Amino acid sequence: MKDLLSIDQLSLQDVNAIHEGAEDFFKKNSKDESLLGKILVNFFFENSTRTRTSFEIAAKRLGAKVVNIDISLSSLKKGESIIDTAKTINAMNPDFVAIRHNGSGICQLLKQYISASLINAGDGTNEHPSQALLDTFVIKQHKKNLQNLKIAICGDVLHSRVARSNIKLLKKFGCEVRVITPPTLITHEYKNWLKEIWNVEVFESLEAGISNVDVIMMLRIQQERMQGCYIPSLTEYFKLFGLNHEKLKAAKPDVLVLHPGPINREVEISSALADDEKVSLILEQVEAGVAVRQSILKFLS
Repeated sequence: MKDLLSIDQLSLQDVNAIHEGAEDFFKKNSKDESLLGKILVNFFFENSTRTRTSFEIAAKRLGAKVVNIDISLSSLKKGESIIDTAKTINAMNPDFVAIRHNGSGICQLLKQYISASLINAGDGTNEHPSQALLDTFVIKQHKKNLQNLKIAICGDVLHSRVARSNIKLLKKFGCEVRVITPPTLITHEYKNWLKEIWNVEVFESLEAGISNVDVIMMLRIQQERMQGCYIPSLTEYFKLFGLNHEKLKAAKPDVLVLHPGPINREVEISSALADDEKVSLILEQVEAGVAVRQSILKFLS
């Protein structure tokens, strides 16, 4: 496989191969310079700490060199089209290009103009495949087998590319997936997609949705993508859909809590719960992100 644009491209065999590769990097911290002499270009149109930095560290640990394109200093600011910029990058012959953009489907468009291995690092509200791969990897580290796990995804699913990629991947593993969200943060079409394509039940109550689940994935409220009033206030949202230790009692005793970050404390999750290392795997997700992205780069090379 040359590119990673969508979870749809991956078979379970592919996913397990990426996870097995990540296992070596995550636990053994083994030295591997299989990408020595290769070049990764990070082409990010949106702000990023975790994804961009982890791709950079992952590539460097494999011996590759990394070029980060600062959009504010690029010729796009002079009026150059994104297609011409893509052609320009391609003419420099990089080996990998990781793209993050606010437009859904942008990677499929630019694939026509970039011959390097193209990696979707998040396109609009569409997909974020490497995040889903690292989330499932982290769950497997603790639960061993993903099959038949009950997993609740809670929050702003309407604007979440993480939710879409995770739903697709978790269902490949045979998980029972639930979505918990305010009615204003999901559309009728999205509900139909969840129910008819993926057999995912939608809840409007946090406590009901997390009842007896094994894993809870909290999602960030993406105010930068919201135009209009989707929620009454952040305080009201936390009261109804924010997760804390008290609400967590509805889940299984050994429940795990994930969040792709960045977290909005006291909005999606209480600070006490976010920092509770017995339950929260938020920082482990960040750590695993480097290992999984090392494995993805090696898998695509």
